[in-house]
Amino acid sequence: MKSILTDRQLAITIERLSHQLVENHLDFHDTVVIGLQPRGIFLSDRIYRHLQALVPSANIPYGKLDITFYRDDYKSGNLHVPNETDIAFSIDDKKVILIDDVLYTGRTIRSAMDAMLDFGRPAKVELCVLVDRRFSRELPIQPDYTGRTIDAIITERVKVLWNERDGKDEVVLIA
Repeated sequence: MKSILTDRQLAITIERLSHQLVENHLDFHDTVVIGLQPRGIFLSDRIYRHLQALVPSANIPYGKLDITFYRDDYKSGNLHVPNETDIAFSIDDKKVILIDDVLYTGRTIRSAMDAMLDFGRPAKVELCVLVDRRFSRELPIQPDYTGRTIDAIITERVKVLWNERDGKDEVVLIA
């Protein structure tokens, strides 16, 4: 097991991602933030708190999206326990910032885009990820905001540990 981001590096990375979002969205007019269940919400919660502190005058709608029933492997027999979707707003003509922890094959993001359409037709969709495994893509999906890009072989796993769930903050590469 190799550490990719320590707790301090993770905090700095989240702060940097938040500043990049502010740089590109300024007052967040017509912009919404959506975290992907289950693991992306830990990152999206933190980024959302940073955004509220950086732009206190902005009223940024924030939701959480479960993609379980939109996955292309849902009926394959793999057990996927659904999580809560909490999007109490329309995304029609909005700029949507999707947030997830690790971008691997791109299939989760494809599923998220399918699921999002149940809440409206966005004007634009951007992707913010903590870790991009860039050479593992199966679909032509790329992040707009990336915390760390890594090159990992297919047998390696990237695991993001969150204090809220795992008792510590760290990103590790597991062989």
